[in-house]
Amino acid sequence: MPVSPFDWIDDEARRRAGAGLVRSLRPRTATPELLDLASNDYLGLSRHAQVTGAAAEAARHWGAGSTGSRLVTGSTTLHADLEDALARFCGFEAALVFSSGYAANLAALTALTGAGSLIVSDAGNHASVVDGCRLSRAVTAVVPHADPDAVRKALDGHRGRAVVVTDSVFSVDGDAAPLTALAGACRESGAALLVDDAHGLGVLGEGGRGALAAAGLAGADDVVATLTLSKSLGSQGGAVLGPARVIDHLVNTARTFIFDTGLAPAAAGAALGALRLLRDEPERAGRARKVASELYERLTRAGLTAVRPDAAVVSVRAPSAPEAVRWAADCRAAGLAVGCFRPPSVPDGISRLRLTARADLTERQVAAAVATVVDTAPGRAA
Repeated sequence: MPVSPFDWIDDEARRRAGAGLVRSLRPRTATPELLDLASNDYLGLSRHAQVTGAAAEAARHWGAGSTGSRLVTGSTTLHADLEDALARFCGFEAALVFSSGYAANLAALTALTGAGSLIVSDAGNHASVVDGCRLSRAVTAVVPHADPDAVRKALDGHRGRAVVVTDSVFSVDGDAAPLTALAGACRESGAALLVDDAHGLGVLGEGGRGALAAAGLAGADDVVATLTLSKSLGSQGGAVLGPARVIDHLVNTARTFIFDTGLAPAAAGAALGALRLLRDEPERAGRARKVASELYERLTRAGLTAVRPDAAVVSVRAPSAPEAVRWAADCRAAGLAVGCFRPPSVPDGISRLRLTARADLTERQVAAAVATVVDTAPGRAA
């Protein structure tokens, strides 16, 4: 009998199962059934009436889809309004909206580098940054996590274009990059600094203006930011922010902009509505950080090993990948949704539960979440 060309997939599936690394989809219903500490809805805006209303109005006015790529029919005045609002809110000269934060990172890395360029990338960067480095055709130097001196060494002696890329807040452990020191290392050698602020927007900086605003780097002529609209803003999509000439260059060269369908009007409208809400209610950013700190303090007092959060992500170490899976499942059975990070999603190979703080969580919900995580921890569950 002929051998199926996909028989190798069965071998891979058995290997994943044996290592406790099987992933599966779990569709949720429209009505929340669990206390949610797994999503990235940091400010609790994905269901806010002002945000969903803006999405609905945009869909009624502009239609369900953008109808084409941004350079053909996919750009609307709504997209332009969103780009202007993002740039002004975050303190940059210009912005360009993409269909996802992933696409925004690929665009920035591939369009700002190329053959003969050097990218210096933090070892803890998000997968979209890693893929952007791979697609760029640039030489990529992966340096130890949050180490400005290692960045200096990697840049030393390079002639030509160079970009240092880092997450502002790392999605696995929730720690923040040393942006001021990294900017100093870049300026010593004339390199650009590219920061993925996906987990900083809405949480860090005055009123949630982001990690670069907090570091005093927003709007600098040698700094570019990428971000997502799907976390603090409760919508979907991504953006690149920076000097106007950088944005113009991306319009003309970034393949994930030129050849991708534009962001759906409903998502653009929702993000714009969330930005307006954040501008009117800046205290939401501080509340998200406070909830994260409360989660960390209570979990560590209970004897669990957690990483002190710099934004809204709280990472709790698990003994192994299979035990992390069981721990997350036990939390779910007890009514709490938490993230479960295992290899290859974690660069150090250490499995974790990841809890995401939300500005709209009550004190009672925080206490209940901590009690569930503690009671179901490996070695403690009955």
